[in-house]
Amino acid sequence: MTGLRAADTEAPGWHAASSRSPLRKLYVQVLIAIVVGILLGHFYPSLGVEMKPISDGFIRLIRAVVPLIIFATVAVGIAKMGDMRRVGVVGLRAIIYFEVVSTLALFIGLIVGNLIQPGAGLHIDPAHLDEKAVAGYVTGAKSLTIVDFLLKMIPTNLVGAVAQGEILPVLVMAVLFGFALCHLGERGQRLAGLIDDITQALFGIVRIVMYVAPLAAFGAMAFTIGKFGFGMLGNLGWLLASVYLTSILFVLIVFGLIARIFDLSVWKIIRYFKDELLIAFSATSGEAMIPRSISKLERMGCSQETVGLVLPTGFSFNTDGTAIYMTLAVLFIAQATDIHLTIGQQLTMLFVMLFTSKGAAGIAGAGFVALAATLPALGILPVGGLALLLGVERFMSEIRAVTNLFSNIFATVVIARWMGELDDDRLNIVLDGGAEDEPLVDPALARGAHS
Repeated sequence: MTGLRAADTEAPGWHAASSRSPLRKLYVQVLIAIVVGILLGHFYPSLGVEMKPISDGFIRLIRAVVPLIIFATVAVGIAKMGDMRRVGVVGLRAIIYFEVVSTLALFIGLIVGNLIQPGAGLHIDPAHLDEKAVAGYVTGAKSLTIVDFLLKMIPTNLVGAVAQGEILPVLVMAVLFGFALCHLGERGQRLAGLIDDITQALFGIVRIVMYVAPLAAFGAMAFTIGKFGFGMLGNLGWLLASVYLTSILFVLIVFGLIARIFDLSVWKIIRYFKDELLIAFSATSGEAMIPRSISKLERMGCSQETVGLVLPTGFSFNTDGTAIYMTLAVLFIAQATDIHLTIGQQLTMLFVMLFTSKGAAGIAGAGFVALAATLPALGILPVGGLALLLGVERFMSEIRAVTNLFSNIFATVVIARWMGELDDDRLNIVLDGGAEDEPLVDPALARGAHS
């Protein structure tokens, strides 16, 4: 791999960067849209609630191409690796990293929950909790066993999995298709090149849809504030603050330590992906930012092969934001209902969550569904306790989406560094803002850094 080429620095807009208006930057537009959405939702709640379709339409447009992009990037990445052992090494290192960091997230959530005790002093009688309010979530979570999770990875048919947006089955078929391309030799490489070209067209769709991202952020925040208001935050503010604070500290401290080991900068990576993180926060969807994240990871110097294999896999196996939320939520319910959990019971809870957090991957409201699968498995806490969280679920899903998205972006960079497939020269130039105005999706530039 080589560093940033001279041709790259001549990309359109390079010399005009300093003269550009800040209002033309996506993250500025999104921030303004969030503020306007909050104001509309607060002063005109009923009108704010009606803005939800704007956000839903944006998410649907992006998610429509996400399964296809995941299938194409994973398959092409494996095909271009060629060596099955190399694919195995990347996959093994990614899984090890995912499990270690996710377990750390669970432990940190447990420690913070015991120290802060967000539910202490509420003294809620479990008999007064309304289980009917969460019956649908609990019913949907009953099938989240390990066996069902493994069977869910196998699609009934590929077209159906893509049409329904099921990431895990698409991922499995993409891996098998990538291996098949490897065995086809030269014909397989020609087909991989064709699929790669089709992927660029899909990225082009994403680029077009992203023009309305500020409108989506506006609609999402107007709905959230209009529907739930700031009053709900006051009632469960301590729990909400605990989840937000723990997630932020986890990213800065845990990822900061990992970054020091691998000679990376968490702050620079956050700054580079600020657009995606802001949109994920407002729209409560990290998965919708997969296509842009893939493009930007390649542009910053990560090899196409590693990005294609690690990032999509992480959204099923590396859910650090969900892990933090689940531990704090369970402890909150226990403390609020005056149920004492022993150390042994809490460790059992962590073990169960290692599986339930994965089993809900790809399901709408995955964090809450995973929690609904955890409480019955423990058999200690009242399932109706989930009703206590419904009012702030939307607010907590925002930080979950951001944490999950960034944890997978960061994991991809770490694995690329670990595999020796990170272009240091390009990484430094891009993270220092030197290539900020390059076109986001440009096949020549995206591939040129790895030639």
